[in-house]
Amino acid sequence: MSGNVQLLNDTLAAAKSEGRAALIAYLPAGFPTVTGGIEAVKAALDGGADVVEVGLPHSDPVLDGPVIQTADDIALRGGVRIADVMRTVREAHQATGKPILVMTYWNPIDRYGVERFTAELAEAGGAGCILPDLPVQESALWREHADKHGLATVFVVAPSSKDARLAEITAAGSGFVYAASLMGVTGTRESVGAQAEDLVRRTRATTDTPVCVGLGVSNAAQAAEVARFADGVIVGSAFVKRMLDASDDAAGLEGVRALAADLAKGVRGQA
Repeated sequence: MSGNVQLLNDTLAAAKSEGRAALIAYLPAGFPTVTGGIEAVKAALDGGADVVEVGLPHSDPVLDGPVIQTADDIALRGGVRIADVMRTVREAHQATGKPILVMTYWNPIDRYGVERFTAELAEAGGAGCILPDLPVQESALWREHADKHGLATVFVVAPSSKDARLAEITAAGSGFVYAASLMGVTGTRESVGAQAEDLVRRTRATTDTPVCVGLGVSNAAQAAEVARFADGVIVGSAFVKRMLDASDDAAGLEGVRALAADLAKGVRGQA
């Protein structure tokens, strides 16, 4: 069965045709429970997100800040497994028809098996994978199987990336390019600065693939700011924080839905 890379491409193109950036939400699988995590993904999509990244919880994340680390710890203590990540992708996609990616570090895939992981992700209706710690020069095996199964391979670029390196990364990737807006880990910031705009400009000089910005966006005003120059706005920690701070699961889901609606206005310039 083929994955949904084309659905991802079409979704990003549709947002562009509407003169706006796409809204991409991130939520970890298994948080607060597997079923609760699925409902959270659906709430983000129902609220106005165009795409969701489902995080595969990891015990030693290098990109995730304290908010997402807290959620990952809850999921891991709850016994979340890769099968639960696939279930999250499957049920959220079936319920909404929208593109769902997995964001994961490389070690779990390497241990699970590249062929098995890509086949199961495609079968679940996944659109692709974001791989923040897989070096492009070591990615041939992954890309071979991802291409075979119709999955996007999204790499991360950072402000420290030199132009030649950007060209190497964007030539190998598909779906979109994840532009980390600043050096550091995920988390909400007071501002998402000029570094991000410069990185998008330099990345676009190397590729026609959409460039989406993450790390730091937490409200509609920031989403509107980033949407001026990026093809997509990625928001993670702010969604997770809504759930962590909620009085109960129902309030958490409502918080996710409300934040998605607010951010959706931001990417449309209505903030």
